[in-house]
Amino acid sequence: MSDAGYDHAEVERRWQESWDEADAYRTSDDVEDPTYVLGMYPYPSGKLHMGHVRNYTITDAYARFRRMQGDEVLHPMGWDAFGLPAENAAKERDTNPRDWTFDCIETMRDQMGAMGFGYDWEREITTCTPDYYQWNQWLFARFREEGLVERRDAEVNWCPECETVLADEQVEGEAELCWRCDTPVEQRELEQWFLKITEYADELLEAIDDLEGWPNSVRQMQRNWIGRQYGTELDFEIEDHGSVTAFTTRVDTVYGATFFALAPDHPISEALAEEDDDVRHFIEHEADPDGDEPNGVETDLTATNPVTGEEIPVYVADFVLSDVGTGALMAVPGHDERDHAFAQKNDIDIVPVIAPEPEDGEEPEAPDVSEAAFTDDGVLINSGDYSGLDSETARERLTEEIDTAEEATQYQLRDWGISRQRYWGTPIPIVHCHDDCGAVSVPDEELPVELPEFINTTGNPLDAAEEWQETTCPKCGGDATRETDTMDTFVDSSWYFLRYVSPDLEDAPFDRERANDWMPVDQYVGGIEHAVMHLLYSRFFTKVLADHEGLEHREPFTNLLAQGMVQLEGEKMSKSKGNVVSPQRIVEEYGADTARLFMMQAAQPERDFDWSEEGVRSTNAFLGRLKDMVEEYVVDAPDGDDDAIASYVDAEIDATIAIATDEYDELTFNKALRETQDLVRTLRQYSEYTEPHAETYERGLSAVVRLLAPVTPHLAEELWDTLDNDGLVVDAAWPTAEIDADHVTKRRRLVENTREDIRDIVDVAGIEDPERIDVVVAPDWKYDALAIAIESDADNLIGELMGHDHIREQGDAAADYGQDLQAEREALSMSLEPDEEYAALEAAAWLIEREFEAPVNVVQAEEADDSVLKNAEPGRPAIEIED
Repeated sequence: MSDAGYDHAEVERRWQESWDEADAYRTSDDVEDPTYVLGMYPYPSGKLHMGHVRNYTITDAYARFRRMQGDEVLHPMGWDAFGLPAENAAKERDTNPRDWTFDCIETMRDQMGAMGFGYDWEREITTCTPDYYQWNQWLFARFREEGLVERRDAEVNWCPECETVLADEQVEGEAELCWRCDTPVEQRELEQWFLKITEYADELLEAIDDLEGWPNSVRQMQRNWIGRQYGTELDFEIEDHGSVTAFTTRVDTVYGATFFALAPDHPISEALAEEDDDVRHFIEHEADPDGDEPNGVETDLTATNPVTGEEIPVYVADFVLSDVGTGALMAVPGHDERDHAFAQKNDIDIVPVIAPEPEDGEEPEAPDVSEAAFTDDGVLINSGDYSGLDSETARERLTEEIDTAEEATQYQLRDWGISRQRYWGTPIPIVHCHDDCGAVSVPDEELPVELPEFINTTGNPLDAAEEWQETTCPKCGGDATRETDTMDTFVDSSWYFLRYVSPDLEDAPFDRERANDWMPVDQYVGGIEHAVMHLLYSRFFTKVLADHEGLEHREPFTNLLAQGMVQLEGEKMSKSKGNVVSPQRIVEEYGADTARLFMMQAAQPERDFDWSEEGVRSTNAFLGRLKDMVEEYVVDAPDGDDDAIASYVDAEIDATIAIATDEYDELTFNKALRETQDLVRTLRQYSEYTEPHAETYERGLSAVVRLLAPVTPHLAEELWDTLDNDGLVVDAAWPTAEIDADHVTKRRRLVENTREDIRDIVDVAGIEDPERIDVVVAPDWKYDALAIAIESDADNLIGELMGHDHIREQGDAAADYGQDLQAEREALSMSLEPDEEYAALEAAAWLIEREFEAPVNVVQAEEADDSVLKNAEPGRPAIEIED
């Protein structure tokens, strides 16, 4: 039993059983186009953490809201079950990854059930099972048939701790650390399998603009990662080595090129290393592409500038990368910061050839580049016939007029290396023929290639599975060896959302017709850390499947929400920091609904927020009070008058429904919940002030229960049942209100401004016990004047107002009010109509009476004294307080 007065464990158990019996969350295959709500599926680490709870409460609340709105909802769950942590855990425990993984899944599934998450568990997928990963293999074969798979030697990111290759996206920060274990990453030359994501670079980039339902931050991260640059390729002649192509985005600076630089693994650099000890020593011992400073070694070679004919020295430099551009660049230290630092370090000339745009009629003045490069566009100087041209024009002309130059586009994006030297992943479906067939795809009818028994060894356990490796070539029937690399687990998650539409399909990865009806995912929720891994790869896979497998959608997710972190005292929760709050403890002590409500009301879903035990207790107490309110109503139902007070409460019920509905639509749950809690407070004040009208009070309680149901589903079911409603609240219709949100905002602003003005008067005048409070509504002509002022674009607003007889007749009062409107012209907004304003204040008078313990009289303009009336304005009634 909780301090709040109800047994949350019993309530939650009872309603979870009821949902199971009713099959409440199952999505029929016959649904034509369900609302697809999905949270990024978790890695089964063994226990839910608070990040999981927040993520899945968001999707669960939204799915429940859409279901109550009348949508048929698809809300599935599965497990991103392959990965190195399971393999490492198995090694440490001398077990196998499969058993460890499925034990973790069972634990986490139970915890999700305890949280009340409403998933269609009949659609559950687990990526480490052969009936899932066979389709990874099938898709790999299709990609290979379409020329989107390549095997080649490449310098790769190697994590010595994990003993596996990492994709560029899995190397984090300036320190170049492994995303899993924070170990510094090394570079190795290995033969690897690649998916040619670069073939889709342009579409991946250009389609970002259409992802209007995605956060701008995620879209920009993807733009930056793809990193498309337009520029020019041009050839420099290097003696004894012929033409070498360089890529530059600033060909307008070619006259300022004072040295030429080659990557350490450029073919010329490697040839020089065989005969030049200094070059070899630099490449083998000093080159550090990740270092803070650019380093290099001068060679005996020179390169010929194709524009000036000047011979410039050639360096091997570690800031030049073989897989960026062409692995060779013209260096212009006067206009590039990195080149400038290198030139200063090596005493190389720094020549300015771009000057800032001069004032009209003045000559361009060379910038001072002795201490820093001038990197902006400008006007060319010291550039022969091109001097005086602006940078953009010069780039166009130079590209046209240099014999070897041509426009070129370069990308930061690199092909996706999917080879991993580990056991617990999808076996790459390739055999290597011992004769002449080379690498051969395993035929579809022989899929899946299943993992052998786990061997607890160092390195890749598949290398030790000798019997498993031995096979025959599908082409020639001769001896062959299976590929021992497994796939990057991001392959699993690049299409899993499609498998949910037909999880038991045996002859294809997904039902094409159903996927075309159900996709794309309407609302996707997950961490922003996946912006340039999972989210980019998923977009790539979807586009390939659209081109080659009949999928009609080219983007997987219509709307994306990147949820913030749950912190403790400003720091991310972490086992290593010892600041982890256990969801299981919170559920046991306070209940799942308390945890869910506290999470959702603490902040907008995108923002980080601090866990607060005090906040949890306060949330729990609120739920207890609400339960008491409902039970007290049922035991002793009120039967007060249907009067102005009831009218006010009815209006607040409508307002709350209207605003909360909009906020749920926008996934701003904290605002929807604040509105709902304010309505609970209003209902409580109503019942304390007077005998409430039964119909109004019950309507309010019913609305509260349904508005809270997406976030606190267990208690909502309990209270729905207590109010003697039929069926489950999960199936109940969302409350509706025929009210305009703008009208609500104006009415509430009016009431709150009026109460605030009364407080100010009481405070300034030192009135301790007011005898009477008069609230005087402005005369009609002021409302007309306000409307005219808002619509008017006349320079002389007062003159325009005086052109209206009924306003001019007010004399000095009209002139004074006109001056006020003129002064505030830019900030004017329309208020309620006079009758609406009077009705709103009349209905809210009880709140003022309750606060100040004095009778309140709302006065219409025609009944008020002129001395008071002159201070009344639309939206700001005059106040007179009798002491």
